[in-house]
Amino acid sequence: MKLGYLGPAGTYSEEAAYNYEPDAELVAYSSIPAVVNAVEKREIDQCVVPIENSLHGAITDVLDFLVRTDDIMIAGELAVPIDHCLMVKPGTSITDITVVYSHPQSLGQSRIYLEGTLGHARAVASLSNAQAVIDMQESDAVAGAIGPRRAAEIYGAEVVAEAIQDNPNNYTRFVVLDDTDRPPTGHDMTSVAFQFSEDEPGLLYRALGVLRENSINMVKIESRPTGERLGRYTFLIDMELHRADPIGRETIEKLRAMSSWFKVFGSYPRMEELPIRGEA
Repeated sequence: MKLGYLGPAGTYSEEAAYNYEPDAELVAYSSIPAVVNAVEKREIDQCVVPIENSLHGAITDVLDFLVRTDDIMIAGELAVPIDHCLMVKPGTSITDITVVYSHPQSLGQSRIYLEGTLGHARAVASLSNAQAVIDMQESDAVAGAIGPRRAAEIYGAEVVAEAIQDNPNNYTRFVVLDDTDRPPTGHDMTSVAFQFSEDEPGLLYRALGVLRENSINMVKIESRPTGERLGRYTFLIDMELHRADPIGRETIEKLRAMSSWFKVFGSYPRMEELPIRGEA
């Protein structure tokens, strides 16, 4: 199986793809539109893309794509713990580091460590965590890089500190995209999106009331602008059901009847609850 991901190799996206299907042929793409278009054209079988982070929220590019496309569905989900490592050229001492490279988000997530242990070093943004390791290796200064352990393994760097992120409960949720979703397992999630043609009090409240009436647990709700005019939104919901189950069909049809536009992104096996990894 060919499995696409947002490259380059050595990123958390590659780690997610490998965790999802270790035996697949992993194919890196330079952007989310590129990897998703490859699935649409069947150049690859599936792709794994990030959809939300526990600290920074939704990946809006992916949400907006799911709203627009008619050919792709969510077929699975998984989460990857974000464990940032400090890596250097082999034999380099932490005290000698004068510059640290990483993706801007990773630099922000490791602020306490940077200020406390590497306060003497200058932080420099890279295009990705994997590129940060390359930047570190090509730097004329004594440099370090922050990224996943996988990047150190690929690019031959030495890890000198682990789990340096400020919040230990930092996870990124990824979704698997395919041309179809998955059959019921008894432990499923369904993602949907809907819009209202009119703006009046209580519309969203009444829609969410359908979930309460059917004892459906809503895991997440997001809103995205429709692009039509200011104040018009698409609402996106993740809920614990499968669209093919009787209660799932009833819930979805009630929501569809209340909406001017409605779409099912897919039903897929629900991942297990994530552990709490110490104090934030």
